[in-house]
Amino acid sequence: MAELSINRKLLDEVVSHCTKVYPKEACGILAGKEGVVKKVYKMRNIEESSVSYMMDPREQFNVMKEMRKEGLDMLAIYHSHPCSGVYPSAKDIRLAFYPDSIYVIVNLFNKKPTIKAFRIIEEKVREVEMKIVLE
Repeated sequence: MAELSINRKLLDEVVSHCTKVYPKEACGILAGKEGVVKKVYKMRNIEESSVSYMMDPREQFNVMKEMRKEGLDMLAIYHSHPCSGVYPSAKDIRLAFYPDSIYVIVNLFNKKPTIKAFRIIEEKVREVEMKIVLE
């Protein structure tokens, strides 16, 4: 069973967000239940960088409140790598503060999106299965 399932329409939203802010890194939260993504929260990268991201803390707090109100869990944090591989950077690994969350990376190198998902626990990285459903 996949650790994360997302329908094509929501995944297209994520890729569109990443493409829109290219060449800077995009970031956001994937919310849902029992490993199934139900909603995409596009966040602002306050670092405005092409090599790292930081979500706006106030925006993140408001999103967490909305998720709780809607009965959704934070399933994954996504961000893009505009000019590097589809693997967590040293900084991504060091700043992975949510062990229950999956980290999704959208690689835009060569403008052809590649997407992978990872668990990062105590600085150990493990790729996990992400299932794309047509729904």
